[in-house]
Amino acid sequence: MTQQRSRWQHVWLYGLLGAIAIVMLIPLVWLISTSLKSPTEDIFQFPPQLFPSQPTFQNFVTVWNANPFGRYLFNSMLVAVLTVGLNLLFCALAAYPLARLNFRGREVFFTLIVTTIMIPFQIVMIPLYVLAVQLGLRNTYLGVIFPAIASAFGIFLLRQAFQGVPKELEEAGRMDGCSELGIWWYVMIPAIRPALVTLAIFVFIGSWSDFLWPLIVLDRPEYYTLPLGVATLAGTFSLDWRLIAAGSVISIAPILLFFVVMQRYIVPTESGSGVKG
Repeated sequence: MTQQRSRWQHVWLYGLLGAIAIVMLIPLVWLISTSLKSPTEDIFQFPPQLFPSQPTFQNFVTVWNANPFGRYLFNSMLVAVLTVGLNLLFCALAAYPLARLNFRGREVFFTLIVTTIMIPFQIVMIPLYVLAVQLGLRNTYLGVIFPAIASAFGIFLLRQAFQGVPKELEEAGRMDGCSELGIWWYVMIPAIRPALVTLAIFVFIGSWSDFLWPLIVLDRPEYYTLPLGVATLAGTFSLDWRLIAAGSVISIAPILLFFVVMQRYIVPTESGSGVKG
């Protein structure tokens, strides 16, 4: 009886999760379907036609040839990769002393850092722009990157991960003659790899899909990222939703690919596997 109840609970749970997944996937499927529809098909018909009757890739060809999407793709990839790398580096460097070193005011500093999560970006947007202009970063890749090279969320996430690493590993590193920086690099960083991968995914998605800050700091098309490039399609094609959908699919495909490649690394690591009781 207990096994049968447990089986039905699993059925209901998986059924609920499957229904949620379908609801979440409907907009993506609809976007792909619209991008594949030919000009003769009515994309606003009711009831809606989910699958195109005459699928075509001409919309993608038109968008790619009419706009420098190759340049937009390169810009977005460069900005996202540099943002992820710098964010992981600076967040890990900031989180390690907050988690493993004892110094006066540590908790105060951590509290102040976490508190900044509640500050909306729109409040600091103008000071950031003024700073970018004063530093000569307007219309540069670094200007797009520098507001995101560190984040309070990243510091919080990695601090919690560092705190979960057994002290025995740290002490073993010191006995082997490692410096504090050596312990951070050779002991701590490998031990928190799942947290680093998780942060990398969040930062990559946020950087890739960011529209507001690049719109503010860039006005030269050769530096446009994909979100800005997709926004220009509305004027270029006078709201042809098939072409806009094709541009949107091009912009989100790298995010999906990045997540598929990286999600297998989001697994618990045996941080204490080298510690014998």
